[in-house]
Amino acid sequence: MKIFLETDRLILRRFTEADADDLARLDGDPEVMRFLTGGRTTTPEDVRGRVLPRILAYYERFEHFGYWAAVEKPDGRFAGWFHFRPRIPTPREGEVELGYRLLRSAWGKGYATEGSRALIRKGFAELGVERVYGTTMAVNLGSRRVMEKSGLVYVRTFHEDWDEPIPGSEHGEVEYAITKAEWPMND
Repeated sequence: MKIFLETDRLILRRFTEADADDLARLDGDPEVMRFLTGGRTTTPEDVRGRVLPRILAYYERFEHFGYWAAVEKPDGRFAGWFHFRPRIPTPREGEVELGYRLLRSAWGKGYATEGSRALIRKGFAELGVERVYGTTMAVNLGSRRVMEKSGLVYVRTFHEDWDEPIPGSEHGEVEYAITKAEWPMND
C-alpha cells in the first residue's frame, strides 16, 4: 500500500482495482448520495466500469493530485475518499479542488475535517498549491461546516443548469476557498 498522507486517525492512499466493492458500498448508500444525485445510487457495475477507471486515470495524469482512499487506523477499514485535484477539464495553475465522500459509519467523527486540513497543509507546504477551493449545494450544511472547519471561507453562491435538478438545487451551489497566503502556518 502506497501511503500518500497520514493523519492521526486516517491513512490516505491511492485507489486500486481491489477497492471496487468499497466504492460500490459508498456510492450505493442513498444518504451518502443525497446532495449529489438526490439519493440515486451508483450500481456496482457502473462503479467498476466508469467510476473506478476515472479515479485511477488521475494517477496517470497527475502524480500528487487525484482521489485518495481514506482508511481508518489501526484496522484499515475503508472510510471513504478525498479528492485534491486540479480543475477539470481546464486546470488553473496552482489551484486545486478539495472534496470528500465518507461512509455513513464515518460521519460525525471529524474525519472529513481531519483529512481536508491535512491535504490543504500538504498542498501549500509541499505541492506548490496557491489556492484550494470546494463547492457544495447551498443546503448541504454538513459539507459547508467541514469546509469552514478546514479553514476555507465562503466566496460566493452560484446557480448551475442541471439536466436533472435535485431537491435543494434551487438554492444554488456555494464555493469556499483559501489561499496559501491566508493559511495559518502553525496549523
